[in-house]
Amino acid sequence: MAQNEPSEVRAMKESLQAKTGKPFDEWVEIARASKLAKHGEVLKYLKDNHGLGHGYANLVAHTLFASAAVLSYDRDAFIEQQYAGAKAALRPIYDKVLSIVLAFGDDVEIAPMKAYVSLRRKKQFLCIQPSTKDRVDVGIKLKGAAPTERLLEGGFNGMVSHHVRVNTLDDIDEQLLAWIRQAYDGAG
Repeated sequence: MAQNEPSEVRAMKESLQAKTGKPFDEWVEIARASKLAKHGEVLKYLKDNHGLGHGYANLVAHTLFASAAVLSYDRDAFIEQQYAGAKAALRPIYDKVLSIVLAFGDDVEIAPMKAYVSLRRKKQFLCIQPSTKDRVDVGIKLKGAAPTERLLEGGFNGMVSHHVRVNTLDDIDEQLLAWIRQAYDGAG
């Protein structure tokens, strides 16, 4: 295990070994030997064939594909990559949504991934993804909420139930903030 890795990652790796008797690196090799090429496939394989819980299987898959900033020593690097080049003009949208959510409370965890940023309390409630050079998608976990013309059902991430397309800072309005707040409240 890397000495500089985040403490929560180190704790999960140690816990996985204690529960299964196999070191974390062995689980990564088991996943690699499956020759599966997608994160979701590896996740399902580890859960279905080896009985790993979602969190452990997710950590193994992210390690295998080097796709989570939680494994990185520089979590900001993924965010910088997401908003580079043609998507650079979208960064103020991300910054504004993030600043609003962080004002809700000091219990928000920011978890950058390769393509999006996940926001969590006890569980994930929001994802922010620069989907095109002209649009950020805000994925919101609002189970049971009826979709509207603006609050679209489904999303780019299986952990959210809805998403809203944000093209400008003006799209971050009271309606969107109310949905985000509802998701935040529901994740506590």
